[in-house]
Amino acid sequence: MLTTLNTSYTDTRAADLAWALGREPLPALATLDLELAGARLQLRLLGASHQVLLEEERGRCSETVACIAGSSTPLPLGVARRVGGWESEFAARVGALPPHSFAGRAQELLALVSDHPHGLVGVFPGSPHAFTALLAHRQGAHVHWRTWHAYPQDGQLVATRTRVGTRVAVGAARGARGGGGGGGE
Repeated sequence: MLTTLNTSYTDTRAADLAWALGREPLPALATLDLELAGARLQLRLLGASHQVLLEEERGRCSETVACIAGSSTPLPLGVARRVGGWESEFAARVGALPPHSFAGRAQELLALVSDHPHGLVGVFPGSPHAFTALLAHRQGAHVHWRTWHAYPQDGQLVATRTRVGTRVAVGAARGARGGGGGGGE
C-alpha cells in the first residue's frame, strides 16, 4: 500500500534514528493491519519513521525505529534480545549512494513494497524519494519484516531486518521434535 504522508519530513539524517523494543504505540500517520498465520501485525508509519506491533496468543511485542526525543539507543548494526517471551534479532545497514543510483534504488523499493499485499510505504512531501517502507512475512515460527528509510538530501538509504518469535521452553521443544519423525505441514 502506497500513501503520501501529510506531515513535514521529520527524519533529517540517518544518524538521528534510534531503535527500541517494547514501546507503547505512538501516533501513526498510516497503518496496515495483517494476519500472518496466527500472528496479528500492525505496520505503522510515524512522522519520525516506523513502528511494528506484533501480537500472538502468547503475548505482544513492539519495535520502533524512529527519531525518538531523549533516546540514547542509537541504531545498532545488529542485536539479538530476549524480551519477556520473545526472541528478537535486528540488523541495520546505512548505505550512501550517488544521486543517479539513489533515485533508481528508491524507485525499485517503492515499486516492490507498494505492490506487495504485506507492504506499506509512505512518501514524505517534498521529494518522491523521501520515504519509509515496511514489508512483512511469516516463515515458520517467526515473523519477519524489512524496512527502508530514504534520505535523498544525503543519498542515504537505511535498511533494517527483524526476526521475532516466541521463546519455546526446552521440554516443549524436545517434545515437538521427538515424536514420529516425519510428516509435513
